[in-house]
Amino acid sequence: MPVEPNIQKTELKKPCANCGAELKYKPGTTNISCEYCGHEESINIDENGFTELELYPYLKEMGAQKHSEEISMLHCKNCGANQHVEENYKSLHCVYCSMPLVIEDAYKEDWILPGAVLPFQIEKQQSFLIFQKWVNKLWWAPNKLKKASLDPQFTKGLYLPYWTFDALLSASYTGQRGEYYYETQRYRDSNGKTQTRRVRKTRWYPASGKVSGFVDDTLIKASKQRSGRIPSQIAHWNLKKLQPFDSGFLSGFVTEKYTIPLQQGHLSAKGEAKQIAERWCRQDIGGDTQRVNSMNMSLAEETFKHILLPVYVSAYRYKGKEYNFYINGENGQISGTRPYSFWKIFLTIVFALILISLFVYFVKG
Repeated sequence: MPVEPNIQKTELKKPCANCGAELKYKPGTTNISCEYCGHEESINIDENGFTELELYPYLKEMGAQKHSEEISMLHCKNCGANQHVEENYKSLHCVYCSMPLVIEDAYKEDWILPGAVLPFQIEKQQSFLIFQKWVNKLWWAPNKLKKASLDPQFTKGLYLPYWTFDALLSASYTGQRGEYYYETQRYRDSNGKTQTRRVRKTRWYPASGKVSGFVDDTLIKASKQRSGRIPSQIAHWNLKKLQPFDSGFLSGFVTEKYTIPLQQGHLSAKGEAKQIAERWCRQDIGGDTQRVNSMNMSLAEETFKHILLPVYVSAYRYKGKEYNFYINGENGQISGTRPYSFWKIFLTIVFALILISLFVYFVKG
């Protein structure tokens, strides 16, 4: 549904009816709440479900404003991230590299409205405890990192943009089906004795056919920065928890705007579809092993949507280098890079050498 030009839906803040403070989304619920007086209100979930947009008509009309709106963005000059700005911020830091972002640098930019959002399922405090526990387990971590893990301001909730693509896939193929058989062979070992062994061989038979099916929610990353890439270890979300988009879910969190355009996302999705088609062809060929010599794939009834997925990010700078720690906002999985303390490693080595020297001294004594 189009939005009036002078109203930025995703930037509207809803005040608390009791005390006037800003209502923020409460992770794991469908409510927005006041962190000061505890007042809660329900988010109205669209009963019609997700909005799937027809792909090709939209690609042809990228300049049109249908299903899009204008929002305020801040561009990080250090790492390239584009972040949606909350009105009540005077200044903030980039969630990826912790560099300062000033509200006066904000600019207006159109974006394709999200069709769905996977709301945060764990509270910020819970994610902070996960981060703290992870840091405490690190060997030779600098003391500054230990102190950073004690400060919640280093952990921020971020909604990441992704594209999803649906399509009817069909493919015809030619190939070969391989079936294993075994032969007994004689050979001489290193001592000159005759031995026998079983050797696996393959008989190949020609194969051809057609496969078809529905490819649902091919997930394609929609943002890319020079640094701060989300680790694959945590980039797994249960898309069954997606909710129809409502700006209430974004309240209190930073939202990153996509930097990979729809056209490029579609090309990546076609590459994923080709891999799926080849996998289906191999399953159709059967046998013990398969060869796909040629494949003609086509996609029909293609649709897409822009979705937002949750992650907590802790950005930390140590000796001029950036480090990031990521926590999946749905399931709590954590991953990241970490600095090492030279002095802790050096002193550990020195202490170990002293112990070894003392041990050798007493043994000889």
